Amino acid sequence: MYMTLMEQIIARAKSCKQRIVLPESLEERTLTAADKALADDLADIILIGSEKEIFALAEKLGLKNIGKAHIIDPATYEKTETYVQLLYNLRKNKGMTEEEAREKVKDPLYYGCLIIKNGDADGQISGALSTTGDTLRPALQIIKCAPGVSCVSGAMLMITPAKQYGEDGVLVMGDVAVTPMPDANQLAQIAVCTAQTARSVAGFKEPRVAMLSFSTKGSASHEVVDKVVEATKKAQEMEPTLQIDGELQADAALVPSVGAKKAPGSHIAGKANVLVVPCLEVGNIGYKLVQRLAGAEAIGPILQGIARPVNDLSRGCSVDDIYKMIAITSCQAQDAK
Repeated sequence: MYMTLMEQIIARAKSCKQRIVLPESLEERTLTAADKALADDLADIILIGSEKEIFALAEKLGLKNIGKAHIIDPATYEKTETYVQLLYNLRKNKGMTEEEAREKVKDPLYYGCLIIKNGDADGQISGALSTTGDTLRPALQIIKCAPGVSCVSGAMLMITPAKQYGEDGVLVMGDVAVTPMPDANQLAQIAVCTAQTARSVAGFKEPRVAMLSFSTKGSASHEVVDKVVEATKKAQEMEPTLQIDGELQADAALVPSVGAKKAPGSHIAGKANVLVVPCLEVGNIGYKLVQRLAGAEAIGPILQGIARPVNDLSRGCSVDDIYKMIAITSCQAQDAK
């Protein structure tokens, strides 16, 4: 039976359940999504907050499965002092005092990241109430970036009705969310991380990465083109087995006939399923144009480059958005172990 990409992601999440922290436990959409995830056995859900308040909200919303969650109240939990000391030791060289660490741990977003850092959870999702900065700050201070990575980025799953492109119409694009103007080294990291997201979330067995530009193989000369060429070389050095080529224009990357003409001999041209854009401006504009004008479904952004998955929601997100992100974060967590 044919399964959509999202159905495949949900199935992979269920096949190896991960421990996902939802720190915004008194946010109605978040708690409703947690209830659905618990009902479907999608993940082991950890909620941070007062058990009494969480159950009261669950009863008000008519939720029946919240009792299956692991509820942690920082005020009474036996490991809270362990987490205080963990944060203090991680940040004391940056000037944090033990008293400041104890105060920070009162923030559920910090507390959730400490649970992960201590090995007691696998991933975290927030943003229904919090800004992207509030979500990323504790993740970068506590969990930190993955080895060899110094910048966080965001990938978007693009599901288009044009089945001839990517993997049956599915492409992964990065960076669309975080780093405004990456240098060559950062762009190389974005390429490697986006390929990893293509594997762990989209299920691509072989990511084929196109480093996009307004030039194909020297057809134009400019310093921004040079950056893409340099980034392509650096990404290949970071991951020698990665299938990657650049610089390529978007049509050369996607359309076999154009790729053969503009980049003869390229093993990526006309066959790309991962698109890496030269800057955030291009990525954000590009995916929204495809979404609105071509009727593509955009899923994400999926944060990448953090040692353990921490994902950010839009404050306008739906219950379904949160449920999908639980599944996506679970797939990332499986791959991060």
